[in-house]
Amino acid sequence: MKKKIIVTDKLSPKAIKKLEEEFAVDVKNGLTPDELKQEIKGYDGILIRSATKLTSDIIDSADNLKVIGRAGVGVDNVDLETATKKGITVVNAPMSNTITVAEHTIALLMALARKIPAANASLKSGKWEKSKFKGVELYGKTLGIVGFGKIGVLVAKRAIGLRMKVAAFDPFASEDKFKQLGVERADKLEDIYSASDFITIHLPKNKDTIGMFGKEEFYKMKKGTMLINVARGGIIVEKDLAGAIKDGQIGGAAVDVYENEPCTGSPLFELGEVVCTPHLGASTSEAQDKAGITTAEQMAAVLNGRIATYAVNMTTVEPDVMEAISPFFQLCENMGSLFADLFEGSLENIEIGFYGKISEYDTKFLISMILVKILKKYSGENVNLVNVPLIAKENGLKVKEIKSSQSKDYVNLITLEGSGKESELSISGTVTGKKNKPRFIAIDKFEIDMVPSKYMALIRYEDVPGQIGKIGSAFGELGINIAAMHVGRKKMSGNAVMGLNLDCKVTPEMIEKFKSNSGFKNIKIVTLY
Repeated sequence: MKKKIIVTDKLSPKAIKKLEEEFAVDVKNGLTPDELKQEIKGYDGILIRSATKLTSDIIDSADNLKVIGRAGVGVDNVDLETATKKGITVVNAPMSNTITVAEHTIALLMALARKIPAANASLKSGKWEKSKFKGVELYGKTLGIVGFGKIGVLVAKRAIGLRMKVAAFDPFASEDKFKQLGVERADKLEDIYSASDFITIHLPKNKDTIGMFGKEEFYKMKKGTMLINVARGGIIVEKDLAGAIKDGQIGGAAVDVYENEPCTGSPLFELGEVVCTPHLGASTSEAQDKAGITTAEQMAAVLNGRIATYAVNMTTVEPDVMEAISPFFQLCENMGSLFADLFEGSLENIEIGFYGKISEYDTKFLISMILVKILKKYSGENVNLVNVPLIAKENGLKVKEIKSSQSKDYVNLITLEGSGKESELSISGTVTGKKNKPRFIAIDKFEIDMVPSKYMALIRYEDVPGQIGKIGSAFGELGINIAAMHVGRKKMSGNAVMGLNLDCKVTPEMIEKFKSNSGFKNIKIVTLY
């Protein structure tokens, strides 16, 4: 039976066709919130744009939802906290409109500098007011960019092509990014304010950026500075901007986004110095197709059990990093599953180490994979890659990451140590060969070289002659075939651990018979899932 997806906003037909290749798709535009609460029940996924508001109560009413797709960049209309708690993956298309938004920024920059909209309206009204619309050249002027992400970089490249001087502020952008483009790096926002003739904003909307540009900021800027905002509404305080323009402090502005949308009334609309467009940043046919198709592909990945590249509410991984760390996926799942089966008592602390080449990469995703397997045992909630960081925090689990480029005996090594009041446990693993086969190389501080399998047994015993034979015979009497046997020990004639790969499941009754027949009491049966 096909999984079901509901589409509640107008989307690219190409995106819907893409989803229909694998899923049952229902298009139901224009639903009221109350209608959506009822309609969303039973669906595996929902695809929206900006019109649909997925509030907490709507998401709570979804009884089968696994993925929310937002065809675009912003996810302001989705309650991420509720979605995350329910383990629902939220995906978007962050790269779909980068070119379109950058081009719209340059279009507004030129329209603002040359007063094109006002001149157009004047001429069409029957007036010839050539002297009234004297503009300024962009050549040689300084453009200050606040937010030097993908869109900010594209705007910079286009401005450089217009022979503008470009400076940017972004404390999270690498030094190389500035050097490669020849863009001046501003150490603080005040440097942008004092140097720029034009300032363009390319920031996300969050608690730190809402109201970021108000009266105080405008009066720190060079007198006559012109502003462009094609990012998100609410970052600029509209009434403060209107006031600064009326005072002559700000020379003009070009605005595409507003504090409240749809917006049909703003103090900015009353000013001839302001160019306004109705949130057209991503409004090209190419961008809409890209946004819809990309989001559809992300939703399909989630519903088919694969990893979404653009998941908003989980650890995201760049494609090149994903390729580098993917050989360790199976190992991390195996280590987490083995730990969950072996550890006893309450778990309070986890320490995960990455040694060798793997330490060079962002390993948060690998940590999440390990934690999912462990917390499925310790939490009664539906644990997945989306909500596992939150569940770990809610359970009071302290998670520590250690990294080192040095690895004594292996090119790559991953270690997992956990402790609580009653016990502690450590596991180490690596991958080997062209197929990157996972291997356990230490279990509970016993060195052992063991390939994971679905059914395994771990036996601790006194290392004296004849023990291996007894274990093999006892399993043989139960009709359980041993596919492989591995022994780990710390020293001769001390305690040893035997790891067995088994061909079938071992029931509790079989374990009791094994203990009775063999005399070995310290046995753990593991099922890797």
